[in-house]
Amino acid sequence: MQSSPRVTKGAIGAVSQSIADLRNRSVIEVPIEMIDHAGLRDRLDDDPEGIALLADSMREYGQQVPVLLRHSSTAEGRFEIVYGRRRVAAMKLLGQPVKAMVRDLNDRDLVIAQGQENTARKDLSFIEKASFARQMRDNGFDRKVICDALQIDKTLISRMLSIADAVPPSLLSAIGAAPGIGRDRWKTLIERMRDIQPKQLIDAAQGATSDARFEAVLAHVTNRPKAATKPTLAGANGPIGAVTQTARNTTLTLSRTKSAGFDDWLIANMDSIHRDWLRQREE
Repeated sequence: MQSSPRVTKGAIGAVSQSIADLRNRSVIEVPIEMIDHAGLRDRLDDDPEGIALLADSMREYGQQVPVLLRHSSTAEGRFEIVYGRRRVAAMKLLGQPVKAMVRDLNDRDLVIAQGQENTARKDLSFIEKASFARQMRDNGFDRKVICDALQIDKTLISRMLSIADAVPPSLLSAIGAAPGIGRDRWKTLIERMRDIQPKQLIDAAQGATSDARFEAVLAHVTNRPKAATKPTLAGANGPIGAVTQTARNTTLTLSRTKSAGFDDWLIANMDSIHRDWLRQREE
């Protein structure tokens, strides 16, 4: 006679579940050399001074708040950080094991846990959250997961992503977290830095703090020299438009009222005019 499968129900099942829950909430000590990074980058500044101060505090008072780790997805017996990177870095400076809770999390659950931890903290800047949202999207997570991770609605996520997409990663690294700069200031910078090479913006990112570097870039794009212009383009009976010349381009702007169809004729005959000019130059 075939035995029926064992099913845990009632009081026994409740006790088993309670034991599993306690195991999930238990804190263990993990050797620092067994911990690897995982997930997405949430902070733009490495902040070595802040980590050194945190290490001094932990040396005196110990690690009061555990980090969250998961079992490594690639190496048996190793662990990956879900959140608590600064605490792990501080304990690494001290050469001490890390107090941690350990969960079995897939990649989706990892970034949701990381995002929710970030949302609960008050010290992540706007652009760091926007960058985190962009990394999630670029790693294949849909909008619902991003919203759940950051606890933000789809409209705000779209606005954050539009700004994150407009800032070159190299410029973002040069400026840093800019904790005092909100969405409106970043939006102003994006509007004013169009058609400017990223290297010029990176070179302008000078300052002792991240906020100061942002202000320097904004000042650079706000105060950049205007293109040299000739106000008018002369015609047989007076001005018919304007000329704008830069190092790369010459732009003719013809008045449709004053040129009275000359603009259409010029467009239609531009090839022959250009050929005549080339012929004269050769002669």
